[in-house]
Amino acid sequence: MSATAGSPDEGRAPRRRQGPDDAPGERPDWLDPWARVVDGRARLPEGWRSSPPGGGAVRRAAVLLLLGEGPAGPDVLLTRRADTLSSHPGQVALPGGRRDPGDVDDAACALREAREEVGVDPSSVTVLGALPPLWVPPSSHQVVPVLGWWHRPGPVGVVDPAEVAAVVRAPVAALVDPASRVGVRYPSGRGSGPGFLVGGLFVWGFTAGLLSWVLDLAGLTQPWDSTPVVDHEGSPLTGDGT
Repeated sequence: MSATAGSPDEGRAPRRRQGPDDAPGERPDWLDPWARVVDGRARLPEGWRSSPPGGGAVRRAAVLLLLGEGPAGPDVLLTRRADTLSSHPGQVALPGGRRDPGDVDDAACALREAREEVGVDPSSVTVLGALPPLWVPPSSHQVVPVLGWWHRPGPVGVVDPAEVAAVVRAPVAALVDPASRVGVRYPSGRGSGPGFLVGGLFVWGFTAGLLSWVLDLAGLTQPWDSTPVVDHEGSPLTGDGT
């Protein structure tokens, strides 16, 4: 489902045969930087790993970074997890989850989860490719980011309130705006990382780190001050950094 390496369209969305109701049409120019993200040359961001130190069992999962075009231009589909979940309650995430035995690959997993969580029609998405897996230590998941072009955007919303509390299409222009970016101090002395304030959401942790990495790879990042100024709940830090 990814572009064929070495072809004239290397790094571009695959030109697969489709029916008249499913045809994506010509790929928009704004998608080009994103397609280059999955050309096979991406390096993991500093401090990230694909697997746990020394090996060990991991659980495979995938998330869908879905790129569409809305009233405010290109955007990314984000969700806010339900506050009642035992894992990462209330945090902003990308649609996704653990691979099921019936998933033929990571892309199939990401598309299935997006359908189950927010109602994305898999036939409306052209898969551009996938990034290297990222190991998430707290859950010991090996998460594969899958990039997709939403060539035929449709209605989305909360399908299962037990899993998802809200769905937001965050404009890329807002994500790259330095005024929307903020440094976040992680809990329990686990360091700091990037955050985003966009669409009424506070994005931090794995999702913010992934978005920041992909924006860097796409060459879209604008200079911003990464000095931690808020904690993981979005509350301003005091003068002593606490």
